[in-house]
Amino acid sequence: MLKIGPYTFQSRLMLGTGKFSSTTIQSEAVKASETEILTFALRRVDLDSPEPSFLEQLKGGDFRFLPNTAGAKTAEEAVRLARLAKASKLSDMVKVEVIGNEDTLLPDPVETLKATRQLVEEGFIVLPYTSDDPVLAKRLEEAGAHAVMPGASPIGSGQGILNPLYLKILIQQTSVPVIVDAGIGSPADAAQAMELGADGILLNTAVSGAEDPVRMAQAMMLAVKAGRLGYEAGRISKKETASASSPKEGLVN
Repeated sequence: MLKIGPYTFQSRLMLGTGKFSSTTIQSEAVKASETEILTFALRRVDLDSPEPSFLEQLKGGDFRFLPNTAGAKTAEEAVRLARLAKASKLSDMVKVEVIGNEDTLLPDPVETLKATRQLVEEGFIVLPYTSDDPVLAKRLEEAGAHAVMPGASPIGSGQGILNPLYLKILIQQTSVPVIVDAGIGSPADAAQAMELGADGILLNTAVSGAEDPVRMAQAMMLAVKAGRLGYEAGRISKKETASASSPKEGLVN
């Protein structure tokens, strides 16, 4: 069970709602993923409307929404967007995303930390998107973040986990949930992140950009479950030499 702030979830897979070719495929993929958390960019939602358009296709689902501040370049912009979402009673959870470089879409560490502190003080459940820097993740935790969301590789790149060592260190030293966000391209990537000890995965492009988004959503769901089970089961240690799987005692001569 995944616990973020006061909320608990059975699913450890979060799904983004952008880039789908149609709302029908989007809805089917969401269902196949078994996600309980949906994320979307606040800049793409008309907060004056009673319901964001994509939510109309997802009626009846028991989801918690995780609006993000994508597009923000400063802490002030991120805070303003989060306040609008809360005022609209959309969610008290927010994914803080402050981009520092438009080419790499890497987060701005200074502004991200600043926005996290401010929003925690205002009572938000804060999940900041960050790099795989273990020191920064610890600073965000100390600032009150309810989870940290390190990228495995650049957003939408599908390159998978480029630095498993840093990610593992980050996971081991962080007390709040670690949700791997950005760069996951395949079920193998998702399973690897979970086997490293991640508490969850957030996906969008890997599903929406797949040839069959619905089947990929199901594959990712299974990969996250398998990876978590593998982590909890404890893998065998790696050896340089062979080790017979059959016992040597009691052999018949």
